[in-house]
Amino acid sequence: MKENDKASGGIARPHMTRIDPKTVVTLLILLVLAVVCVFLDLSWVSEDLSYTFSEVWAALMGDGTWSSNIIVREFNAPRVVAGLFVGAGLAIAGTAMQAVFRNPLASPYILGLSSGASLGAAIGMLFTIPLIPSVVATPVLAFITCFATMMLVYTMSRVGGAVRTESLILSGVAVSSLLSALVSFLTFIAGDQLEGIVFWSMGNLGNADWNEIAFMAPIIVACILLLITQARPLNAMMIGDSHAMDLGVDVRRTRLFVLILSTMIVAAAVSFVGVIGFIGLVIPHILRILLGPDNTRIMPLSAVAGACFILICDYLSHVIAPYYGTLPIGVVTSLIGAPLFIYLLLRRKKEVGWN
Repeated sequence: MKENDKASGGIARPHMTRIDPKTVVTLLILLVLAVVCVFLDLSWVSEDLSYTFSEVWAALMGDGTWSSNIIVREFNAPRVVAGLFVGAGLAIAGTAMQAVFRNPLASPYILGLSSGASLGAAIGMLFTIPLIPSVVATPVLAFITCFATMMLVYTMSRVGGAVRTESLILSGVAVSSLLSALVSFLTFIAGDQLEGIVFWSMGNLGNADWNEIAFMAPIIVACILLLITQARPLNAMMIGDSHAMDLGVDVRRTRLFVLILSTMIVAAAVSFVGVIGFIGLVIPHILRILLGPDNTRIMPLSAVAGACFILICDYLSHVIAPYYGTLPIGVVTSLIGAPLFIYLLLRRKKEVGWN
């Protein structure tokens, strides 16, 4: 290996310096799919009515009918925009987690973050906090408890000043089980608030508004950009901590930085739209199979693919079972993501785009 390759991260350098046609084609396909998904989700009105793309465009420009302007711009647009940020954030957080843990089965919720956010949301729904309305307390507490969960897990996994990935995973499982039990207890005593807690735990984009997006979007975008800057160190860490340190990577600092950024994304997303699973697990896994393990490719593409996936699921949540109303989007992502993930595992037992 050449000296300049070692200085830039070893085997990952060739992937970073040349333009891969497959990556370019994948990006173009994802961008076109994203535009189609946006217009498709904006066009939904009811089980027997939807707008055409031209009507959606006219409404976005303010030139549609009175009803289309209201439905597209005031009802559908906040939901779609929130979905774009949440899907992109969860997908890239999943990519980062898989690299940190060197495991394609890792996800943004592996450290019990969803359980922590669920606990905060349940407390906000059940208990009155003086001078703070419930609609504000629920996302704020979900954000705080989600971030606090990550810090607790990280502190528990420290042994002699070092943090091992195995300890992080085991600590995450233990804390997640405890927090899930607390959420179950609060759900049991919820009474009239039972429906709200259960529905929140299944994920819902429909309640998003522009004020929430204004808070959530800057956090997610900033964390996504910062995570992408860590692609090269993560490439080195995927071949082992000792190899990464030989290549000049501060493994401890990089791991903590990536975990904090991923937690910020999950906290910002989950605190407003609830728990939406499988996006951060399935999307990076598929892209690694298609394009290989290089995070400089996978991380930007996973953001676009995650946004597409959540919008497709959101549209299907409205049309799958109109008799029962809109399905929680977390149910749809699981119904699609789990079988797809099982299929990929069965088909690619020896080749998961990791080695």
